[in-house]
Amino acid sequence: MSVALNVLLPSREKLRYVPAFAAWLARGTTLPAALPGYLVAMAEQFRWPAGSLPAAALIRQSVAGDAGDALWLSADPAWVQPELNGARLLACGNLGLRLEESMALVKALAETFDAEGMTLLVGDSQHWQLRLPKYVDVPSFPEPEEALGADLFEQLPKGEEGRRWRALINEAQVVLHNHPVNAARVARGLPPVNSVWLWGAGALPDWVECGLGRIYSDDLLAWALGHRANVDVQPRSAFVGADSSANGVRGKLAIADKSAPTKSREDEVPYSLLDLQDVQPAEFEQVWWPAIEARLEAGVDLRIAFADGVRMVIRKRHRLRFWRKA
Repeated sequence: MSVALNVLLPSREKLRYVPAFAAWLARGTTLPAALPGYLVAMAEQFRWPAGSLPAAALIRQSVAGDAGDALWLSADPAWVQPELNGARLLACGNLGLRLEESMALVKALAETFDAEGMTLLVGDSQHWQLRLPKYVDVPSFPEPEEALGADLFEQLPKGEEGRRWRALINEAQVVLHNHPVNAARVARGLPPVNSVWLWGAGALPDWVECGLGRIYSDDLLAWALGHRANVDVQPRSAFVGADSSANGVRGKLAIADKSAPTKSREDEVPYSLLDLQDVQPAEFEQVWWPAIEARLEAGVDLRIAFADGVRMVIRKRHRLRFWRKA
C-alpha cells in the first residue's frame, strides 16, 4: 500500500539552503504550481460545501462546541503599528496572551460589539470569535497571512458596505489603546494588543471531508478542520516523539494528551499531513528534516506544498537521479 506524507512548508527560497533537503529537492519532481498561501495549501487537503472557508465557525466548534447554526466571524487579537500615513498590521493571533488577559480585553470590548448586536467571545486565549445576527451582511476580509505587513486601511472593506466595520475596528482600537493589560505587556517587553482583525466569516458547514488519516499541527484551524472531518490530529511534536508541552502547543490544544508512537513505515497511515508552515530554517534542518528523511528512506512518498505555491513530490527512487545537483 502506498504511503504518502504531505508537508506544508514556508517558501522554497527560505529553506533552499538546508543542504540535505536541497539535494533531495533537486532530484524531486515539480508539480503544477498553485496560488501562494497557507490556507490555499490547507484547502487542497479538505473539502466542504461551496463557499469560502468558514474558519471562525470551525474554530468555535472545535474549542467551545457551541457554533450551532449561528453566523461567526473571527475577531483575533492583533498588533497594529501606527505610521506617518496609516498603520501596519504586524501580528494577528498567537500574541502570547494569557487567558486572564484575553478575558479582560474581551470584557472591555463587549459594549462596542453589543451595540451592534454582536457578541465577542474568547475561543482560546489567542483567538476570539464574534457571533453575528444572521441578517448581517459581512464583506470580504483578507485572511491574516494576506494582511500581515500590509497597510491596515488598504486591507479594510471600502465604501458604504465597509463603513460599519471600519468604525467597529476604530472603536475597538480606542478601547484597547490605554487598557491596563497592554500597559503591563509593554512593560514586560511584549507587543500590545491594540486592535482586532476580522476574517473567516460563515456558519459551521454540515460536513468537512479529507483523505488524510492523521494531521500533525500546532495551528488551531488545522485542528478545527481535522475535528470536523473526524481525523486524528496530534501536536506536530508527536511526529518526532518530543514532549508537546515543551513546544508551545497553543491554547486548548495543550490538553490533547497524545502519546508519540515509535515510527516506522508500517505505522504510517496511508496519507498524513505535517504542518510546518512557520518553521525556521535552523529548526527545520536540525529537527524536522532528519525525521522526514527517515520516512522518505523507508519508502514514504513526500508531497510538499511550499507557501509560495511551489508543489513537489519526492520519492525514495529519486535518489537515483544523481545527475541533478542542488
